[in-house]
Formats: sequence, structure tokens, C-alpha cells
Amino acid sequence: MATKKDYYEVLGVAKKASKDEIKQAYRKLAMKYHPDMNKDNAKASEEKFKELSEAYEVLMDDDKRARYDQYGHAGVESTFRTGGFDWSDFTHFSDISDIFGDFGGSGGGIFDQFFGRSRRGPQEGRSLRYDIEVTLDDIAKGAEKELRIPRTIACQACGGQGAKHGDYKTCPTCRGSGQVQRGQRRGNTNFVTITQCPACGGSGKLITRECTECRGTGHSQTTSSIRVSIPKGAEEGMRLRIRGAGEHSSDGGPSGDLYIIVHMAEHPNLMREGSDLFTDVPISFTQAALGAEVDVQTLDGTALVTVPPGTQTGTVLRLKGKGLPDMRGRGPGDLYVRVSVVTPSKLNSQQKEILKQLGQSVGEYQKSAQKKPFFKGFKKET
Repeated sequence: MATKKDYYEVLGVAKKASKDEIKQAYRKLAMKYHPDMNKDNAKASEEKFKELSEAYEVLMDDDKRARYDQYGHAGVESTFRTGGFDWSDFTHFSDISDIFGDFGGSGGGIFDQFFGRSRRGPQEGRSLRYDIEVTLDDIAKGAEKELRIPRTIACQACGGQGAKHGDYKTCPTCRGSGQVQRGQRRGNTNFVTITQCPACGGSGKLITRECTECRGTGHSQTTSSIRVSIPKGAEEGMRLRIRGAGEHSSDGGPSGDLYIIVHMAEHPNLMREGSDLFTDVPISFTQAALGAEVDVQTLDGTALVTVPPGTQTGTVLRLKGKGLPDMRGRGPGDLYVRVSVVTPSKLNSQQKEILKQLGQSVGEYQKSAQKKPFFKGFKKET
């Protein structure tokens, strides 16, 4: 199986490219590889055109682009309906009229003509996004959450038809087909652009008497109670998809989907990096010098960690398996404990004298090594 090319490489843009830059690159390459412009090699052009459009779909969608930047192609496969890009996953048809304006049409016909995607008939309703904040405990154990989602559903009075008692007439513009065609000649090539009928919106019929409940829209507003499962080890920004929990389709198609974006609430003592956790533990000067066992907060409560004699501030100790579950089945992460030696700030004369004598007996204290950032780039010690 051939390895997929990097999406940025496919479009020839930098990883920090703006949406305008991505759109300009897509315009140029899509015009170049459009099958009508390469009839001698139409099949290869179709594949290239589809590859360009897949890259465009991902990089123009903020959520998909973020997942791709973090996880590569594996991060966006689940966002495609069949696990791989298909024209049913292309959501930027509103951009086509601009990108393919030179062809004299809305662009929908271009995809209909070369890739078998028909825009005739019912269209899926609009998808919704909901951002949810969960605790570290939710992520460690998994959780069930009940959400209240405002959305549109089919009008109960007319069954989502928008017409009172089903009063329709055939659309005279498209004669019930839901599509209109327009021909154009460019050079020596004739183009036929097939677009959605502007009069009936592709339904092929017009309402003669509107439903009094929904006033012809075919939908009503409601708030749905939806349960969502937060998996163990859920990652920041993870997207959960609930099919059919989005907006009602205005022309009888399936409802859109609901996308739940997971965010982790800040924990007072623990920080996360992947499946590993990190915390700071203060110890006394005596514990650092002589060694001790101290309590450390974990996800399960507390655990004893052994502090070796002579421990310095910044020493990192590891509690194996005390981190978070890994979604990929690699086993739990670890808990890393950074030790901070607390220097006494209020000493009486007797205590000061004892410390002076101690200092004289062991020699001058060496300067401690410069601290490294704890949560970024430090060396994990065992």
C-alpha cells in the first residue's frame, strides 16, 4: 500500500500557511489537474485531483488540521465516514464557486461529472460542535456525561415537510429534477455544468401551503439530552462523534452529526503530558540529607515514595504505572515526582549555631546545579 504524501507537500504550502494561501494553492493545482484539462491522462488527473481535494478538506478545517498536525494521517482517518477520504467527506462546496469560477458554474457539477457524487436529492443536516471540560479523574477512569444540546429537529406537525397536509407542486424551473444545467464553451472544449436548482433547493418541488407550526421551514427548535462516553486516557482536543445528533435536514435527508471536543480541567497538584503525570513534593532539609519516605498524591489517593539520602532540589523520582491509561493499549504511564527542599526561614539562635557547626564539619555547600524546566525537557530518572 502506497504511503500517503504529507498534505502540506501535496498542496505545496508551508505548515504555517494561512487559509488564503491554502486556497490559492488549491485553486492553482486543481485547475492544472482538472480531468477536462488533461483528457489524454484523465484517470491519473482524477486521482491527483482527489488527492488535492483531500488535502484541502483537512487543512481548511481547524479541527482536522489540528489532529493532522499532532498525529499525522492516523489522526484524521476517523473523521472520514469510511475510514478513508471519499467525496462524501468533502464539506467545502461553498468554496467551489470561487475556486472554479472560471468554469462558469458553482463547481458542484465538476464533482458530479468526474467522481460520481450527485448533489441531487436530500442533503445531510448541519453538524454541531460541543466543547466539554472533564476532570483528570474522568480521564483516568472513563466517564459518562449527559449533555443538553440545543438543536433543530423535524417539525412534528408536518413531519419535516414544511407544507400543510403535503401541499406541493412540481418545481417549474427544474421540472422536478432538482438540478439545472448550463453549457459553456471554453476554447475548443464544451462544458456542461450541473448545479442544484436555485428555485427549489434541489428538492424538485415547491410548497403551495406552508405548515402553520414551522412556517415552511420543516423544523423546530429543541434541547436534546444526549449521553456521551469519555474513554479512559482521552487526550486533550480529542473529538468524539455522535451520528445523527446534529441539526435536522431541511429537505428530508439524515440529520447532521454532533462532535464533542474533550478538554481537561486543570488539576491543583498534577500535570499531564501524554499518559504521564507530574507533581512537585516539598521535603525538609533533614529529610533531604538523611533520606525519608514521604506521601505523594496519585490518582488513587496517596503512595509512599522513598527519598534517598543526600537528595538535592530538582531530583526527579518515578512511580511506575501511576500515570494515566494509554488509549493505544501501551499500558499506563508513570508519575514523575520532583523534589523541592524547603529551606527553614525562621531559626532561633540555637538552631543557627547547630547549622553553623554542621556547615563547618561538612565544608562549604556546593552550588546546586541549575534547575531545568520540570514539565518540558527534563531527564526522566528511574
